[in-house]
Amino acid sequence: MASGPATLVGGRTVVLVGVALPGQPTPVVEEHLDELADLAASAGARVVSRSVQSRSRPHAATFIGPGKAETLRALCAESGADLLLFDDDLSARQAAKLEDLTGQLVLDRSGLILEIFRSRARSREARTQVELAQLEYQLPRLTRRWSHLSRQAGGIGVRGGEGETQLEADRRLLRQRIRKLKKDLVKIERTRKVQRSGRRGTASVALAGYTNAGKSSLFNRLTNADVLVENRVFATLDSRLRRGSVCGRDVVVFADTVGFIRKLPHHLVASFRGTLAEVAGADLVLHVTDRSHPSWQEQRRVGNEVLRDLGVDPDRVLEVFNKMDRVPAGAVRGDGIYVSATSGAGLEELRDQIHTRVFASPIADRGSMDRLDSQRSPA
Repeated sequence: MASGPATLVGGRTVVLVGVALPGQPTPVVEEHLDELADLAASAGARVVSRSVQSRSRPHAATFIGPGKAETLRALCAESGADLLLFDDDLSARQAAKLEDLTGQLVLDRSGLILEIFRSRARSREARTQVELAQLEYQLPRLTRRWSHLSRQAGGIGVRGGEGETQLEADRRLLRQRIRKLKKDLVKIERTRKVQRSGRRGTASVALAGYTNAGKSSLFNRLTNADVLVENRVFATLDSRLRRGSVCGRDVVVFADTVGFIRKLPHHLVASFRGTLAEVAGADLVLHVTDRSHPSWQEQRRVGNEVLRDLGVDPDRVLEVFNKMDRVPAGAVRGDGIYVSATSGAGLEELRDQIHTRVFASPIADRGSMDRLDSQRSPA
C-alpha cells in the first residue's frame, strides 16, 4: 500500500533542509544533516545541496517560512533537485503547503526512515511492523493527495464531491488495514512470548545500540555465527537469536536487535515493541557504541534514552565501545569494555564480564519483559 524507496526516494536528487532553533547551534544541525545524507544515500537518493536556517521558532504553516520556501524553490531549479528532505518532522499541513510553494516533493526524516525500513523488511513480522508504522504515518497525510479534488467539492458544510468521497474511502480502508495489522502483530507477539517462555532458565544477552555500531559483527564473534554484516544503517530489522558460550562452558542465548537512531519515528518504536522485548527481557544488555564515530557521545545518549524508555534497568546494561581499531591510540577511556569486533581485541575481557554479570547470581527475574507484554494494546 505504501510506496517504497524505489519509487519515492530511490533515484531522486535531494536538497537537505535543517533548522537551527534555540539550543541547537548550526554546527550541531550540520552534523545531523550529515546523518540525514547517509540515510538518503542508503535509500538510493543523491544529495546535491543543503540549506540550514536559523529561527527562533518553527513557522506554523511551513516550518521554515514562505520566504525560505521560495529560496528552496530556486535552489531546486538551480540544482535539478526533485525532493526536499527535512531533518525535522513536519505536520501534514506543513508538508502540503511546502509542496505547493516549492513545486517539489517534500519528505521529513520520519518518512525517510520508514521508507528505508520498508525496503529492508524481510520477515513477516518485520513487514507487518513496518507497514503498520507507515500507514499510521500516512493516515493524517492523505489530504495531500486529494486536496485538488476537495476544493471542487463545494463550500463549507456541503457534503459529497468526488474528493471528499475518495478521501473518506481511503481513510476507511487505511483504518481497516491498520486494525488488521495490529491484530496480526498481537498473534505474532503471542508466539514470541511462548518462544521466550520456552527459553526460561537459559541466560539471555541482547545487543542493542545505535544503528551501524557493529552489533552484528560483535554478534558473530560471540556466537561463531555468520549472519550478514553490512556497512549501512538498519541492516538488521529482525531479532536474531544464537547460542554461544562464555568462559568455555556456560551457554548464553545472544540476541542481535534492530538499531536505534536519533528521532526514531514513534510509530516505528510502537510497532517494533515486540521485537524490542528481547532487549527489555534480557538478563544483560550490551549497549554497543561505535567509539570511532565523531558523534559517538550523542549516539550513546540516544541509546541510553531508548533503553530507559523500554524500562531496562541500568544495572543490567554493560557499555561496550566498539571499533577501537579505528580510534587513535591514547584516546580517553571511561567505564565500559573496549573492543574491536573486526580484530577481536578486547573480546576475552568482554566474555569474562558477561560471565561475571550473568552467572555471578541466579538468572535475573524477567518481570520487566512480562510487564512490557502486559502494556501492549491488543488492537
